[in-house]
Amino acid sequence: MVARAACHTGARSPLSGIGQSDLLDSPRAGSRALRGGSVRTGGYVLTILLSLVAVPLLIRHLGVVGYGRYVVVISVVAVVSGLTEGGLNAIALREYATTSGVERKHMMHDALGVRLVLTTVGALAAVAFAALAGYGTALVLGTALAGIGMLLQLVQGLLAVSLESELRYGWVTACDLLRQTVSVALLVGLILAGAGIVALLGVAIPASGASLLLTAWLVRGRISLRPAFALRKWWPLIRDSVPWAAVLAVNVVYFRLVIILMSVVATAVQTGYFATSLRIVEVLIGIPALAVGAAYPILARAAHADGERFSYTSGRLFELSLVAGTWMVVCLEIGAPFAIHVLAGNQSDPSIAVLRIQGLAVIATFLAVGCGIPLLTLRRYREALVANLAALALSAGLTVALVGPLGARGGAIAAVGAEFTLAALVVRFLVRAIPNVHLAWITVPTVALAGVAATGLGLLLPVHPVIAATVASGVYFLLLRLLGRLPPEIRELLSHPGRSRPA
Repeated sequence: MVARAACHTGARSPLSGIGQSDLLDSPRAGSRALRGGSVRTGGYVLTILLSLVAVPLLIRHLGVVGYGRYVVVISVVAVVSGLTEGGLNAIALREYATTSGVERKHMMHDALGVRLVLTTVGALAAVAFAALAGYGTALVLGTALAGIGMLLQLVQGLLAVSLESELRYGWVTACDLLRQTVSVALLVGLILAGAGIVALLGVAIPASGASLLLTAWLVRGRISLRPAFALRKWWPLIRDSVPWAAVLAVNVVYFRLVIILMSVVATAVQTGYFATSLRIVEVLIGIPALAVGAAYPILARAAHADGERFSYTSGRLFELSLVAGTWMVVCLEIGAPFAIHVLAGNQSDPSIAVLRIQGLAVIATFLAVGCGIPLLTLRRYREALVANLAALALSAGLTVALVGPLGARGGAIAAVGAEFTLAALVVRFLVRAIPNVHLAWITVPTVALAGVAATGLGLLLPVHPVIAATVASGVYFLLLRLLGRLPPEIRELLSHPGRSRPA
C-alpha cells in the first residue's frame, strides 16, 4: 500500500527532472559514463575493503571447513540468482531508456511481477537442492534465509534500472555501499556474539532490505513500485530476455561449478583452500563488469545509430581490457601471500599457490567482458551461449580429472582453463560479428612481456608485498609507455585524472 500511494501522490524523488534520452545522445554521455564507471569501481573497491573487516573474522570464527560450507551455500544461492535474474535487468534497462509515460510504467509493473515470481521459485529450488545434497538442517535453513536476501537484492537491482538509465551511478554506488556496510556491521556483531552459520547466512536479509528501501525512496514518483501479475502480458518481456537469460545462466553455473563439484568429490579441507582463493578472485572479476557496464546504454544506442563509433569503441575495449587485466594479475601474483594471510591467517597458506594459479583467470575475465558486452549489444546470443557452454563443459571435465590428484590446485587450473576458453571464443565471435573491428593484436606480446618483467621484479624485492606490488605497477606502466603500447585513454587518465573526454 505504501508503494502504491507513492505512485499516486505525485511525490518527487531526488532525481526528478532528468531527461535521460537527451543525455544518452549528447556529447556529455561518454564522459558521464567514464566517470560513472570510475565511481562504481571506486565504490566496489570500498566494498572490498569493508569485506576485509568481516571475512577474516568469519574464516577464523567458522574455521577452514566451516567457511568452506558457508561459501558453498553462498555459491548455490549465487547460481540460482544468476538463473532467475535471467537478463531481466538488462532488458528492462534498454526498455526504460527507450520508452516513457504509460508504456514505461506498465513495463516496470510487469518486470517487477516477473522478478518476484521467478526469484521465489529459484529460492525454493536452492533450498530443495541443499536438502537433497545432504547439507544438513542448519545449512538448509541458512540457504532459505540467503534466498530471501537474494530476492530483496534482485528487486533492488531492478528498481535501480531507473538510476542506471540516467547514468546516475553515484546513487547506484551509494545503494551498494549501504548494503555492504549493513552486512559487514551485522556479521562482525554476530561473530563477536558467537553466532552460528545460520544467523550469519541470514545477514543478507536486513542488508539487502536496507538497500532496497533506499532505492525505492530515490525512484519514488518516477517508476511504479507495484508489481503486475497478468501472465498474458509477461510473455513479450520473458521472450525477449530468454536468450540473454540462457547466456547468463550458463556463465554463472560454470563459474561456480568448480567449488560445487569440489564440495562433492574433494575433501572438506581442499574445498576450504579453494574457497579462500575463490573469495579473492570473485571480488576482482566484478570490476570489469562495472567498468564496461557503465557504458552499456551508450554502446547499445551506438550499435543502432553509429556503426563506425560502435566498431571503434569495441576495439578500444579489447586493448584496455588486456592492459587492465594484466595489471591486476601483476598485483595479485605479488600480493597473494598478503591477501591470503589477511583473510585466513597462516592456516590457509596452501591457498597462496591456489590463488596464484587461479588469479591468471582475471586477464581472461577482462577480455571476456570487454568483448562480450558488444557481442550481447548486437544480440549475438547464440555465439555468447556457445562460448559459455564450451567453458562449462571444460570446467566440469578438468575439475573431475584434476581435483583428485591435485586437490585445490587442480580446481584452480580448471577455473583458469575454462575462463581462457570463454575469452578466446568471445573474441573470435566478436571479430566475426564486426568485420571492420580493429583489435590491436600487437599489444598482446608487449603486455605479456611487461607483465612478466614487472611481476618478476616485484617478487624479488625484499619489501612488503603491498610496496612491491606498487613498485611493480609503476614499472609495468612505464614499460608499456616505453614500448609505445600504453593506451591513450590511460595516458589521459594519468595526466588529467579529473578530466574525461566524450565518447
